Amino acid sequence: MKIIVPMAGRGSRLRPHTLTVPKPLIPIAGKPIVQRLVEDIAKVAGEEIEEVAFIIGDFGPEIEKSLIQIAERLGAKGSIYYQNDPLGTAHAIKCAEQSMSGNVVIAFADTLFRADFILDKNSDGVIWVKSVEDPSAFGVVKLDNYGFITDFVEKPQTFVSDLAIIGIYYFNSAEKLMDEINYLMDNNIKNGGEYQLTTALENLRAKGAKFTLGKVNDWMDCGNKNATVETNSKILAYEQEAMSQYPASAQIENSLIIPPCFIGENVKISNSKVGPGVSLGNNTVIVNSNIENSLIQENTKINHGNLSNSMIGNSAQYFGVSREISLGDYSVLDFLSK
Repeated sequence: MKIIVPMAGRGSRLRPHTLTVPKPLIPIAGKPIVQRLVEDIAKVAGEEIEEVAFIIGDFGPEIEKSLIQIAERLGAKGSIYYQNDPLGTAHAIKCAEQSMSGNVVIAFADTLFRADFILDKNSDGVIWVKSVEDPSAFGVVKLDNYGFITDFVEKPQTFVSDLAIIGIYYFNSAEKLMDEINYLMDNNIKNGGEYQLTTALENLRAKGAKFTLGKVNDWMDCGNKNATVETNSKILAYEQEAMSQYPASAQIENSLIIPPCFIGENVKISNSKVGPGVSLGNNTVIVNSNIENSLIQENTKINHGNLSNSMIGNSAQYFGVSREISLGDYSVLDFLSK
């Protein structure tokens, strides 16, 4: 099986954190979003992953190297493709056409999930969905009495279904999907000015393909700061047992750690209360602070912080008192200096 990961967008809604790092590579509880995504897909797939193909923009050689390493940790080949123009979801997949063979999972790298179903590889395809309260903001699916998908509806303004497509799809024949994508592009068939994967899915269904559901228990967004901080807290709660042991290099003095928390290598915490729901990246220093439900990356220093629902990037410095902030990489915010 192969995993295809379109991730060319920089994540403008998560700025300033995505000005220096693409959104899928922002760490959540110590691991980049995209690494968590492909590892969780591999668990649901229940078989060896042959290749992970990443479709990116101009992210640079260091980012590409990191992505290849993520694939290799799964024992898979890593491939890099480029989407230079934002022409839609189907166009993104077209960019990885060389890797589109056999059975594949296509996963858009802006979401995380929790699921306990086993992938039904006998289906022509499996569309991963989650019940939502307001389906008008999502693409949704309609079902027949046998549980097969009868329609794909994009952002319905009147209620047709509450089963939202979360952006992960299984196909037992990547070649058949590519035939439909090529048909869209050869005939310039667009929806909203872009080539859409849902159009190709509807064409496959109309030709007799049987799509079933993979219903996830939790669907976690990383679209903006608040959603990303909430997702960090959820992942910490799900993995609380694994997070309970802190690295030997961490130095914790006169401080209270309230789990669940992730504490990276060489973190220093003194005279502080940290947690619950806090991630601290490698080499970060926390002094005289009270931090809860926050995501703080590597090499950052916080002194006299009183933070909640906050996100602070790499190599940042924060001195002062606040309740909620979003501070990007290499920023300095100092309320204590005269």
